[in-house]
Amino acid sequence: MSGLDALVVGQVCRDLVLLVDEVPGPSRTTPVRRRRELLGGKGANQAVGLAQLGVRVGLLGVVGEDEVGDRLLGQARSDGIDVAPVLRRPGTPSALIVDVVDARARWRYLEDIPEATLLTETDVTGAAEALGAARAVLVQLQQPLPAALAAARYARAAGRLVVLDGAPDDPGGGAELLALADVLRADAREAGLLVGDPPKDAESGLRAGRKLLARGPSLVAVEVAGVGNAFVWPDDEVFVPLSDTPTVDTTGAGDAFVAALTVGLLRGDPHEHVARYAVAAAGATVGHPGGRPALTAEAIDAQLARLPAR
Repeated sequence: MSGLDALVVGQVCRDLVLLVDEVPGPSRTTPVRRRRELLGGKGANQAVGLAQLGVRVGLLGVVGEDEVGDRLLGQARSDGIDVAPVLRRPGTPSALIVDVVDARARWRYLEDIPEATLLTETDVTGAAEALGAARAVLVQLQQPLPAALAAARYARAAGRLVVLDGAPDDPGGGAELLALADVLRADAREAGLLVGDPPKDAESGLRAGRKLLARGPSLVAVEVAGVGNAFVWPDDEVFVPLSDTPTVDTTGAGDAFVAALTVGLLRGDPHEHVARYAVAAAGATVGHPGGRPALTAEAIDAQLARLPAR
């Protein structure tokens, strides 16, 4: 694991994606137009995106000691992800998320995420060396707060780039997490939890970013649902509207966004380029079903060309 550019701390699961014309009502059926079975979960999706963007990436998460876990780890290795930090938990099935997407790109998740497939503080402590060695540590805040805090503490103590994705559940621990972060990414719902109201437009998105910046991060990226993304640094702010890309499934767009945002920061790109690159990566993900990114240079360049000029 020496020389990793990034280590992602988050969920690993089997992702079953079902495309239907309409979700049936009670006691009704509908044919599935398309089915995809993938390596999924926010942690794994971000790691896949980072690997596709040329980053040496590892993954810290939990799978069961079952056939599904074997397949998930095999897929991750094929994707170029270092899975040495992944724990195999006996006595639990690997997590499963079923993503049902209708013809209007509306998704519904059915989740079977056993508690044992979530990271514990002890799990994270066992990976302290890896967390301190990676250039960037991405922490998915759907993991339990003690595990997320431990990961951020180890990374911060080593002087690594700490990227938080989501909103912490506990206000007390959340305050410490934000103080440990270099970067916070929040979708519209999560931003609402953190500042009291989901942003509705560019102005309120930037205002939410400024409020969150005061809590510790040096970059805050806030989604304004259906409109765009606000980026706020201490000395700069940028709002990037969404492109006109037709949407099939928004699942995984945020994960692609976080992966590309991290890559731009690791490269030291200018602020506006970091922002547009992240939004382009999200746009390259919404055109296909499921959360697995497909971040080729061609796909991102095509999205960059579709983004409105500043």
